[in-house]
Amino acid sequence: MKVIIGLITVVASIIVGYLMAHGKLAVLFQPAEFVIIGGAALGAFIIANPGHVIKQVIGGMPGLLKGSRYTKDAYMELLALMYELFTRARKEGLMALEPHVEDPENSDVFAKYSSVYSNPQVMEFIADYLRMIVGGNMNAFEMENLMDVELEAHEKEATKPGTAVTTMGDGLPGFGIVAAVLGVIITMGYIDAGAQELGNHIAAALVGTFLGILLAYGFVGPLGHALTEQAEEEGQFLQCAKMCILATLNGYGPQVAVEFGRKAIAHAHRPGFVELEEHVRGEGG
Repeated sequence: MKVIIGLITVVASIIVGYLMAHGKLAVLFQPAEFVIIGGAALGAFIIANPGHVIKQVIGGMPGLLKGSRYTKDAYMELLALMYELFTRARKEGLMALEPHVEDPENSDVFAKYSSVYSNPQVMEFIADYLRMIVGGNMNAFEMENLMDVELEAHEKEATKPGTAVTTMGDGLPGFGIVAAVLGVIITMGYIDAGAQELGNHIAAALVGTFLGILLAYGFVGPLGHALTEQAEEEGQFLQCAKMCILATLNGYGPQVAVEFGRKAIAHAHRPGFVELEEHVRGEGG
């Protein structure tokens, strides 16, 4: 919703301001300029990026329109899940976690927490490291190093779509100039025409520059930054899970372990201590 409001604001502000200055909207409608700028930018985007990044960009756009999935409620569900798993392990032994971490898709515990259950990457991250704890083959220092390596690799991969879109946006003003130059070339063919026709062709050429700058800074650039922010939010979510898992591996009780995770949450989404305690005890029993 935030993205939609922003895009509407950009378009509305420009149109209203243009009309206030007694501009004619029909002049801005230049399909050829859109084809030149949009087509050239799309082609450059395809050349510069591997197929999986292009697919990630396409797959990430709907998420921007829906808004962030990593809200305060999502963090509360994550911490409640961790609390329930850790409580079961403390009461029934680590082996009680085995059926849940070996097949999390069919786990009644994971299924209770939709914010995690609907996110395969997060669920896999939690299950993988809890599986290692159940196996008893790693100490906290080794696991933390492994987690850091995975999170670093995740960050590099997850931010590629945003970087790709931002780079495409950076090139749009240049493609706008290309369109404008082509428009000037066409205009030269009408140099002996009347002032009215010559003016129309010059205006059409200038629209190319206008569109390139507008698309770059009003649409594509902000969308690229939004995709990067989306990836960083997922990394922060995984970081919260990491802190919980490391705390329980170091011997802390379930309540203290989720408190470690709570401290890793940004203030905008971080629940209060008492709020979290009441929530996890209510959800996890």
